[in-house]
Amino acid sequence: MRLDRGTDTVLVKRLLAGEERAFEEFFEAYFPRLYRFALARLDHDPDSAEEVVQATLTKVILKLHTFRGEAALFSWLCTFCRHQISAFYRQRQRAPRRVDLMEEEPEILAALESLTAASDTDPAEQLRRKELARLVQVTLDHLPPRYGDALEWKYIHGMTVKEIAALLDIGPKAAESLLTRARQAFRDGFGTLGRGLAGVQSG
Repeated sequence: MRLDRGTDTVLVKRLLAGEERAFEEFFEAYFPRLYRFALARLDHDPDSAEEVVQATLTKVILKLHTFRGEAALFSWLCTFCRHQISAFYRQRQRAPRRVDLMEEEPEILAALESLTAASDTDPAEQLRRKELARLVQVTLDHLPPRYGDALEWKYIHGMTVKEIAALLDIGPKAAESLLTRARQAFRDGFGTLGRGLAGVQSG
């Protein structure tokens, strides 16, 4: 099931009203996406990802009344999931896994090269690379759902276009077209965030 921004507030109102079908729609739409979101950040450990997502959704249900619709519901859910992932690593005294988008497209590759180009001994560059890595993930999280999912499936999970097409229930040519649009959207979004970062650093 696919939900968009226009239905987020309505769905939350139905959830708050205790409508059973709304809970079914909510879990059907968001559990798989949050699971993939967590899995990529938890060393692809399915048990840990399921544990984190279940804990996330438990907290989300208790906080639904605070959702104001200012951000997409999935973005709002991801905020809770990130906190839960951080708690997961803190409890185990482990460093969080860094998620990278490896892109062979020259335009995107050029934007991401700075993540690894600088010396590891330079604290300022270490901080910059960390911030750029965060911007990559923020960009992915704020793309239209199918775009973000398709890019993560291809460049983080290594899926083929055929596999992505099957997941989206579309043909391979349509999937390749969607990936092309998703890459462009990523370039645009990452470029906007990157300019914001440059402005902050130069200020």
